Amino acid sequence: MSSTEKSSPAALGVREAAARIQAGALTAAALVDACLDKIRTLDPAVRAWAHVDGDGARAAARALDAGTARGVLRGVPIGVKDIFHVQGMPTTAGSRPFAHSRPSTDATSVARLRAAGAVVLGKTHTTEFAFRDAGPTRNPWNPAHTPGGSSSGSAAAVAARMVPAALGTQTVGSVLRPAAYCGVVGYKPTHGLVPADGVIPLAWSLDHVGVFARSVADVALLLGILTGRGLDPVPVGAPRLALVPDLLERATPEMATHVRALVDRFVAAGAKITEVKLPPEFATLHAAGQRVLEVEAAAYHRETFAKHEKDYGTHIAEMIRVGLAHPAVDYVAANRARLAFRDAVMPLLAAHDALLSPTAPSTPPEGLAFTGDASLCAPWSSAGVPSISLPSGVSETSRLPLALQLVQAAGADARLLGVAAWCERVVGPMPAPPQA
Repeated sequence: MSSTEKSSPAALGVREAAARIQAGALTAAALVDACLDKIRTLDPAVRAWAHVDGDGARAAARALDAGTARGVLRGVPIGVKDIFHVQGMPTTAGSRPFAHSRPSTDATSVARLRAAGAVVLGKTHTTEFAFRDAGPTRNPWNPAHTPGGSSSGSAAAVAARMVPAALGTQTVGSVLRPAAYCGVVGYKPTHGLVPADGVIPLAWSLDHVGVFARSVADVALLLGILTGRGLDPVPVGAPRLALVPDLLERATPEMATHVRALVDRFVAAGAKITEVKLPPEFATLHAAGQRVLEVEAAAYHRETFAKHEKDYGTHIAEMIRVGLAHPAVDYVAANRARLAFRDAVMPLLAAHDALLSPTAPSTPPEGLAFTGDASLCAPWSSAGVPSISLPSGVSETSRLPLALQLVQAAGADARLLGVAAWCERVVGPMPAPPQA
């Protein structure tokens, strides 16, 4: 961490920023200004933001400073992926003007964060309709490499210290993969735990509202607010971790070696590691999840696509065409296969404190057209179970982030957060990108 980063309020995490504001050691206005300064300095190169509401954020911060509200996020700035509706701000979904809107109400997730005192800085870039057509965002560690997708702007903004936290969504790998590529913590909760109303859907059965921050503690705080009922991580002593060799074989040699080294560190710290196999239903899961995604995306876009087919991006348009052609019986069979894997894998997950794997098979690929391989995140989106990506180091060769994924059974989010906090302590802190 550079001396500049240490001295800037923009480098503060969610909990520390909120504590300083509550104690009177920092004003909400000063924190918002520091984040806006970072955006002015860094975003011309990173391009994380689709819309910055500087005037609105300053006004909200001044009102919080002048008032008596004591929300747990009082004065903490957040970014919001540009498929969430935010009152008075444009929602573009990374698309052309035919799909733009200016909503009059907040998505439930945004409203809950605002009610806790958060200040919305603006909307972060997404891939088009949260699918594969890449947006303009660059990786803050190296602008020649992808930041991942589809929550690319949210991950990059948090990594570059432009904002302490941001909202994203995951349908396949769109929270954890950009979190891994940008070197921050990304969390995808149990499906449905955080309401998705007010968020443009990609596939209802697979869409999850998730969060980005720079520590597990900050993610836990945010998730507790987003669930509407609080969520305290379950403390863990010596965790029981499951390792799937078949998943590790999908990683590059560098990533596999890194994960094996992490396993050794966890064992030295007291963890018990068990090698396991995924149930046979895993063999058909990828095809089933893809089929569900195609059909549900086509169902949502059907009427608009009929009028504006030429205005859609290449990948989203092709997926809609494929989805419209699938028979209903194929969709039902795919959903049954997806749910069969969920039922089969749940006992395995519940028998351990977490299942461990790389978040992505490699460090972020070079180039911006391909947002990266989501195959190690996809099974847990299809199953609707919680998963988290932890930054776990920097590649000695590429100087790009490395990351670890942890997974738990549906409904066991508090348990997963406790394990993640334990692993985070063993791994140690992640540095900021060089230019942050």
